[in-house]
Amino acid sequence: MKIRNFVSCGILLLAGGCTLAPNYTRPVPPVVANWPSGDSYKPEAAKPDQKAVADLHWREFFVEPRLQKVIELTLANNRDLRVAMLNIEKTRALYQIQRADLLPTINGTAGATIQRTPADLSQTGRARTSEQYNVGLGVSNYELDLFGRVRSLKDQALEQYLATEQTKRAVQISLIAEVANAWLTLAADQERLNLSRETLSSQQEYYRIIKHRFDAGITSALDLNEAQTAVDAARVDIARYTALVAQDANALNLLVGKHLTPEVMPKELGTVTALNELPPGLPSDVLLKRPDILAAEHRLKAANANIGAARAAFFPRIGLSASFGTASAKLTDLFQPGSVAWNFVPQISVPLFDSGKNIANLDVSTADRDIAVAQYEKAIQAAFRDVADSMAQRGTINEQLSAQQSLTDATAESHRLSQIRYDRGIDSYLTVIIAQRSLYNVQQNLIGVRLAKLTNQTTMYKVLGGGAVE
Repeated sequence: MKIRNFVSCGILLLAGGCTLAPNYTRPVPPVVANWPSGDSYKPEAAKPDQKAVADLHWREFFVEPRLQKVIELTLANNRDLRVAMLNIEKTRALYQIQRADLLPTINGTAGATIQRTPADLSQTGRARTSEQYNVGLGVSNYELDLFGRVRSLKDQALEQYLATEQTKRAVQISLIAEVANAWLTLAADQERLNLSRETLSSQQEYYRIIKHRFDAGITSALDLNEAQTAVDAARVDIARYTALVAQDANALNLLVGKHLTPEVMPKELGTVTALNELPPGLPSDVLLKRPDILAAEHRLKAANANIGAARAAFFPRIGLSASFGTASAKLTDLFQPGSVAWNFVPQISVPLFDSGKNIANLDVSTADRDIAVAQYEKAIQAAFRDVADSMAQRGTINEQLSAQQSLTDATAESHRLSQIRYDRGIDSYLTVIIAQRSLYNVQQNLIGVRLAKLTNQTTMYKVLGGGAVE
């Protein structure tokens, strides 16, 4: 039975189907089975008929038409994504080069040798001209992959190629989320700028009224100066938000890779269509489908395959060189009967003494595999934290938004009442200024909270593995 098993393995080795790489086993994810939960948030379960986030097309999540157009332009023009795609082409070519070593390379050859031998070197004492012509096919230094060295290197190149494919997906998902956040930030700053302009307009109107009252001797110089400070403060904010809007637009254009037209630019955050909610699902379903984790696993498999190549280096290496064709001393006799020429040159190389080089190479490949395991596990832990952090914010953002909206409504009412009391002469204009500044601040904060909610939804899309991309 042992002899039969040995012969069977030998046949498989000769067929190039065996390698000395260790059997790959996916490491157990070093995270808990469920997402963390607390009083502020509780993860909801996905519905039975609901798509996994990794299978959900990005258009089904980003439903705002203008934002969809911006994302389309980004996927077509972004230079970082273009570099990622070119890296895939490069890695695919490297894999094809490595895979080609599994089969012999056949070259067609044709040659002629014409040599003149002077009389003093010729055996006949006369100058002689010799000719030799040959045509044939040849195989040079083809390695019989008896112990899977070439196949292991091919598997390593394949896994590296698959890793770059997943890296491209990760770049796409991160880029979509980054563009969406940049677009939303531009919308928020544009709304802040519009709010500053509205505030300036109302403050200028108040200043005009108070100036008439001051000229008529009804109000004091203090009220006039307070009105002037409110106008100047609004002007300062307009200048600041004008610069921020320009910078946001520049950042967005850089991400997209081309200048955007006004038709796809956001006007205000309040006009943005809400993004769809995404259920987190289970950690095992989410984390093992994230492209960055899949890329880390492919790199782990590549390191595992490299161990097979390092182990095969301890065994003999057999190379073959052969050629078949015709040869003749005359060009006209090259294809005549009897002109067939061939050679067969097998060569075996047995490692006898290499000062421990092969052992060191095996140690290196084993250490690389262990490093890849640690990196794979760390990628899972980092992804778990990303999702948990986003879920923690999502659990409180709606409550924060509701409280901020209530605070804004109450502050607006206080401002309205303070204006009435000033008009009736009950309070000074300082009370109106304080109420107006409070309203302005809470309105700006409300825009910030709404932006945080939309940004959190975009981040959830990213950390849950994104969605299908063309």
